[in-house]
Amino acid sequence: MELLGWLCIVGYMLLMAYFAIRGAKGTKTSKDFALGSIHFSPVVLGLSLAASITSAATFIINPGFVAYYGLSAFLALGVFLPAGTLVSLYFFTKKFRKEGKEIKALTMAQWIGKKYNSKNFTTLFAVLSLLLITFVVLICVGISKVIAAILGVNELPVLIAFILFVFTYVGFGGANSMVYTNLVQASLMIVISIVLFASGYRYFIQEVSFFDQLGQIDQNLVSLTNVESPLFRDIFEVIICQVIVGVAVVCQPHIITKSLLIKKESEVKKYLWVAIFTEILFFSVIFIGFYARLSFPSLTFNDQGIALDNVLTTYVNQTLPYGLGLFITIGLISAGLSTLEGLIQSLTATISFDLLPRFNRSKNENSTGHLASRKWVVIFLMITSFGFSYQQLIAPDLSVGIFAQNGVYAYFSAAFIPVLCGLFFPRVKAKVAMSSAVIAVVVHFGLYYGRITPYMQEEVRNPGVAAAIAIITAICSAVVLHLITGLSKSSEQIKEVETS
Repeated sequence: MELLGWLCIVGYMLLMAYFAIRGAKGTKTSKDFALGSIHFSPVVLGLSLAASITSAATFIINPGFVAYYGLSAFLALGVFLPAGTLVSLYFFTKKFRKEGKEIKALTMAQWIGKKYNSKNFTTLFAVLSLLLITFVVLICVGISKVIAAILGVNELPVLIAFILFVFTYVGFGGANSMVYTNLVQASLMIVISIVLFASGYRYFIQEVSFFDQLGQIDQNLVSLTNVESPLFRDIFEVIICQVIVGVAVVCQPHIITKSLLIKKESEVKKYLWVAIFTEILFFSVIFIGFYARLSFPSLTFNDQGIALDNVLTTYVNQTLPYGLGLFITIGLISAGLSTLEGLIQSLTATISFDLLPRFNRSKNENSTGHLASRKWVVIFLMITSFGFSYQQLIAPDLSVGIFAQNGVYAYFSAAFIPVLCGLFFPRVKAKVAMSSAVIAVVVHFGLYYGRITPYMQEEVRNPGVAAAIAIITAICSAVVLHLITGLSKSSEQIKEVETS
């Protein structure tokens, strides 16, 4: 059985390598690396976007939250967060692509810097993009657990091999390779989403209704809020925080910049609708957490507790036939790889094009030295990701998901106002947008690590609360600063008139 697992895993990796090499052949310049050189159809790019948004968090980690905390977790992570994400995705993407084509930006940090005519702003977001490494860690840990479980081996060597393989083929292939591999991954993810939903059919044909079965285990599992959870205790955590975070989550570079790969304006609408409908299916997969809880009511297996991050893999490996479980495992790997590829590509591009040039006199983006520096960036990201991933394997804070949320939420809390104002409120000055970004980061980490507000008093804290409050604070500060700068400008104009 394990030999079959090895053959499937190795075969899948070789398939990804093939598409990566195929895409890399068209990568000749830095622009090709960041935006691609091949004209892909809007359907292919829409599937690629959906695959990039959905990660190991959605397919592997979040079902564990549903198994642990029930309906409140499903509503938060499977309904309200996606609702905010998909609505903002529609409105932000169309405007961002138009602006991006005019500005000719290769990265998110470049777009912000050019929009506000500030190199310091570009550098700030190039530095803040390093926070996205936490998301890379989540995916590396999640996939390592899945592969190790199906092959029956230790997680550490799997982690090492996985990081070496993925960073190598993504870091040197760029956007072309990413779209090819995302198409394969999205197709697999669609199939396994349907298979996973069907796997729990037996719970719907019982004499007792589905949610009554959950209620018999614990009434908190069928409540809109779960007072015994550290993350879904009231309406603010379940609804308000998730909608705010969902709206802002689109401001991640591997998501919003995907629209720049579209070559024709007429293709944007089809691209978006393909992505949105596919994404609805993907986000719904966390419902499988209910199946897992019904399969393991006490969240134990062989008299040992099932860790939150291991819930889905335990359900797949222990309740489904090996062959079906192996197929689902390949799909779960695809879910993680699809986002990981986008993160590695965007981080490599941002550091190479926006951060290193500030310390390098060379301005030629196609120089041999510049391309060589990109290889060192990939190696840096590889080593850093492994260090944090190893730490999260041996000592997670409830879940690697908490670690990832803390970093990623801080990033898009900072990015929200600059992107929002850059797209829809062009009169807002650079110093106002930059100040709001800095305030958001300070508030987010200040609340989280300073244990400020009643939500931050437990051992496990909710990064979503910190992010939501940070975004609200950033909005308020941006409005106040904009009004102050407007009044100052008016006063100066009045003085000039009086003087003349």
